[in-house]
Amino acid sequence: MQLGLFMGYSGPKFSIDMDLVLEAERLGFDSVWTSEAYGSDAVTPAAWMLAQTSRINVGTGIIQMPARTPACAAMTAMTLQALSGGRFILGIGPSGPQVIEGWHGVAYGRPLTRTREYIDIIRQALKREAPVTHDGYHYQLPYKGADASGLGKPLKSILHGDPALKIFTAAVAPKGIQLAAENADGMFPIFMSPERFDVFEEDLNAGFVKAGGGKSLKDFEIAPIVPLAMGPSVEMCRQPIRRHLALYIGGMGAPGKNFYNDYAKRLGYEEAALKIQQLYLTGKKKEAEAAVPKELIDAVALVGPAERIKERLTVWKDAAKEGKVSSLLLSGGGSPDAFRFVAEEVL
Repeated sequence: MQLGLFMGYSGPKFSIDMDLVLEAERLGFDSVWTSEAYGSDAVTPAAWMLAQTSRINVGTGIIQMPARTPACAAMTAMTLQALSGGRFILGIGPSGPQVIEGWHGVAYGRPLTRTREYIDIIRQALKREAPVTHDGYHYQLPYKGADASGLGKPLKSILHGDPALKIFTAAVAPKGIQLAAENADGMFPIFMSPERFDVFEEDLNAGFVKAGGGKSLKDFEIAPIVPLAMGPSVEMCRQPIRRHLALYIGGMGAPGKNFYNDYAKRLGYEEAALKIQQLYLTGKKKEAEAAVPKELIDAVALVGPAERIKERLTVWKDAAKEGKVSSLLLSGGGSPDAFRFVAEEVL
C-alpha cells in the first residue's frame, strides 16, 4: 500500500506548504494531489510542485471536466508529463451543477457521458494513432454545430504524449464506479470504509467486464481520500472531519440529487444521512455536524492517539493485501509528525 498527500483547494488566500510536500517526498510518499472548486485551480499548483520535486508523482484530484475541453486537458497533461519526466497523473471529474453552471456558465449535461467522451478524446490524443475525431453528445471533433465555420479538420497532437499516462476519476455512485472500472486507470472515493468494499465490488466487476481484455483489480487503482487527525483527544480529532462529512453528505446537491448522501446510505447510515441533509439545507450546519455518527468518522478517517491510528491502519493494510486499496491519500491539517508516523507504519 502506498501513501499520497491530498492538498485540497484554497480558502480566501492560497499558498502551498512545500516543506510538507518535500517531507512527503523524503518519507517515500508516492503522490501528492491538488484540487479545485471555484477559487484556485488544480493545474497551476501541480506544475508548481512538479517543478520543485524530483521523485514524487503529482496528480489533479480533480480538474473539472466542463471547465476545459478534453483537448485542452490532454495538452495540459502531456505538457506536465513531459516536463516532469512522467510524474503527472490526470484526475478528472464532473464537479456539480452548482459550480459548473453557476461559476463556469456552461451546462452540466450528462456527467457519465461527458466522462466517457472526455477519456476517449484524451486517449486518442495521447496515442497519436490518427488525427483525433469524436462525434458525441458533449463533444464533436471537428466541431459540427450550427455556428461552425466548416473549416475545422481532425488534428494529431504535435507533442508526442505518453499513452501510459494514468487517468483517475472521482467516483462514488454505482454508475460512476462502473465507468471508472471500464475506462480509467483508477478512482479516488471522497471517503471510504475498508470494511465495506462490498459497496464498490459489484460495480467494479461490471465495469471490468465491459472493459474486456481480462481487466481486474490488478489493473486498477483505488486511492481513497483519508482524513488524518492525530492527537490525544479522539473527539477533538473528529471535529474537523465532522464538518467535512456534513458538508458533503448534507450540503452537496439537493434532496434526491446528492451522490455523497446516497453513498453514506449505502454504507449503512441511511437515517443519519437523511437527518444531516435536512439540517444542513435548512441552515442548521452545527446541528448537521453533530448528527454525523462517530462510527462513520472512525470508519473513513484516521483519528486520535498514535496507537489508535496504528490499530486502524492494520485494517487498511489488510484491505490492501486483498487488492481493495492501492494508496491512502491523507488529507487534513495534520502535523508533519502525524504524516511521519503513518509513513513509518505503512512504508
